[in-house]
Amino acid sequence: MFAQDTLAVAKPVPHKFSPETLRATMLAVSFPGLGQIYNRKYWKIPVVYAGFGALVYSAGFNGKNYNLYMRAYQDFTDNILSTDSYLKVIPSKADRKTYDPLFNPAGYDLSTYSYYKEEMLRMVDYYKRYRDLSYIGIAGWYLISILDANVDASLFNYDISPNLNLTFIPMQMSLPGGYMGAGLSVDLKVNF
Repeated sequence: MFAQDTLAVAKPVPHKFSPETLRATMLAVSFPGLGQIYNRKYWKIPVVYAGFGALVYSAGFNGKNYNLYMRAYQDFTDNILSTDSYLKVIPSKADRKTYDPLFNPAGYDLSTYSYYKEEMLRMVDYYKRYRDLSYIGIAGWYLISILDANVDASLFNYDISPNLNLTFIPMQMSLPGGYMGAGLSVDLKVNF
């Protein structure tokens, strides 16, 4: 008969994941979303790419309209009859004889011409501003995604247990001249 083994076999301790802050930050810098993958916050990846997608779409939309109105403004103010890209941005109900001095030199209205010229210039400025803001937004969103990966890695193992205690402690106040005991204050200490 064999004797039973009396040695206890140690169970392997499961490895607790603890992300490195620098690695998470560098991964987020190298490619947006990699820091979130490294931190195992997979639900943030669609948010990161939805933000980039919206900002890239906004930059493309505003850039396309900026180019359209800039070309229309240039064609409207030059003295070449064959350049008429401004017809794409002027309403079709407007009579070309009233605003185009090249098409109708004798009968055009200067105030209508000035109105459409200023309107096109205003739209050029409008779309240029929002195109530029979209580019700034892309850079800002990139920095926010890097900051999110960094903060998430730093606070990954932060203890949020219900064991937080507040204690009110009376203490003596010191007065000028080194005197003690003139009054009492309440000190607040938080123990983790």
